[in-house]
Order: sequence, then C-alpha cells, then structure tokens
Amino acid sequence: MKKIRCLVTAGPTREFFDPVRFVSNPSSGRMGFALAEAANDAGWEVTLVAGPVSLPSPAGIARVDVVSAQDMFEAVDSRFEFCDVLIMSAAVSDYRPKLREAHKVKKAELSLTIEMEPTIDILKTVAARKRQGQFVVGFAAETRDVEAYALGKMESKNCDMMVANDVGEAGAGFGGETNRVIVLARNGSREDVGPASKTAIARRIVEKIAVAIGAEG
Repeated sequence: MKKIRCLVTAGPTREFFDPVRFVSNPSSGRMGFALAEAANDAGWEVTLVAGPVSLPSPAGIARVDVVSAQDMFEAVDSRFEFCDVLIMSAAVSDYRPKLREAHKVKKAELSLTIEMEPTIDILKTVAARKRQGQFVVGFAAETRDVEAYALGKMESKNCDMMVANDVGEAGAGFGGETNRVIVLARNGSREDVGPASKTAIARRIVEKIAVAIGAEG
C-alpha cells in the first residue's frame, strides 16, 4: 500500500494594516498540530502549513510557516495536487484591510474606520479542483446553529468531511487543551467526539479519515 500524503493547515492568519497592527483570531494551532502528529503516527507523510503560533515543530513532519491568508493559500495551492488528504483546520481570516501602510500609522492619524476586503477562500478554491481519490476535510468554527452551518459548508466547499465545533462553548474551540466536535461526512455519517484532549480528538478524526479512504490498519 502506498504511503498516504497528508497536508494539514493549523493556527490563525494575520492580516496587517500597518507593520505593527493586524486583524487575527485566538487560534493557538493546537488542534492542527495534533492532527499532523496523529497522521504522522498513522504512518502518513505529513506536511504542516502553520500560521503564526508558538508551538514547536512535531518530530518527523515537514513544516511550512506562513503569516497571511494569501501566504497560506499559496502554500496549500502549490502542494494540493500532490496530497491524498487535505485537512484544513486553520482559522483563516475571512477579511483583510484593503490598504496596508508601509509605516506605522501614528495614533493621532489612525482612522477609526478601516476598509476591509475578503481574503481568498482557500478551502473552496482548492477543493473545487479535487481529483478522484483525494479526500478533503474542512473545519467549521461556529457559535450558533453549529451543525446546520457545518453541513452547508461541507456541501458548498466540496468537502468529504467537516469537523464542527462550538467555539463559544467552555472547554472547546480556540486556545484550550480540550475540544468537543461533531464529525460529519458526505455519506451521511455523524459522530460526536469529546469532550476530550485535542490529541485524542485528532486521533479519532484521523482514524475516521483512514476508514473513509481505505487506509485503516
């Protein structure tokens, strides 16, 4: 059996409006790093595309560091055709400042209104060209109607599996060591996983992917 090539994204992105100020989110990258380690432990060949996080590189895993959503898109886009499994667990910023100043804007000159523009939808863009045999996993971080939004996202972004979690729930989502998720698949399967450590949840997600692609055991 050939070695599964797995591409994982993790952490936040930062969208700067001057050299020292940016728009971002509280993602720590722990879930994505745990998924990369779980895939590596399963014997897969793993590349981890990481936003700005303070986590050490997992042993045996190729790491690519990025900052912005555009950086992450370019890293994923150039590697997607060579992977068998894409796990997009990064919390990518949906918007970025339309104008980035070359120098720090002084407080007295700083506008209280910043014009924003959408960032590229990495998951939707690359999954649109998914070839036969590729398996794409998305993540849906929501604060309400979690399952409904996740199901819609799985369909609209051409994913094979969607991992949904309520980031407003205590002990789940951004920053913490634990999580609780719902794993949804295009074949209609549904599984609640957790509350548990992100390591344990990652292992279960990788197990489910392995079954889906026929790579278990």
